[in-house]
Amino acid sequence: MGTSVAKSDQQPPGCATTLAKPLAPEDVRPGDYVAVLDWTFEVPSYFWEGEESWRREDVVRIRFLPHRELLVPLRVDAACLPFVLAKTPSGDARTVDLRQVRLARLDGEYGKRAWKALKPRREKKGRRKRH
Repeated sequence: MGTSVAKSDQQPPGCATTLAKPLAPEDVRPGDYVAVLDWTFEVPSYFWEGEESWRREDVVRIRFLPHRELLVPLRVDAACLPFVLAKTPSGDARTVDLRQVRLARLDGEYGKRAWKALKPRREKKGRRKRH
């Protein structure tokens, strides 16, 4: 017996939901479309006054979800671990330190579509903006 799917549950071709894959630093490759999953902020334990269970030389790690500026998909240009050179859709280069940031590989089709959608629009030559 076959299964039936309601028409409202069907997605148009090319719109399938995919998953981003968390990457180990050694799995980052040039050409990958990636996004920041989270970043880690480290502070010495002595900044946490009154917490006596920590030794003075301990490091406290706090994990943050990315804020808006870090949600832009990046394309990896080169990797020299722990550093990754990546570009934003606007063409800006960025060095990412993988000791502080955890990346996820985006599905290739999603990466291309997001890159295209977020790329700044260029004015056509010979045309001026109207004020």
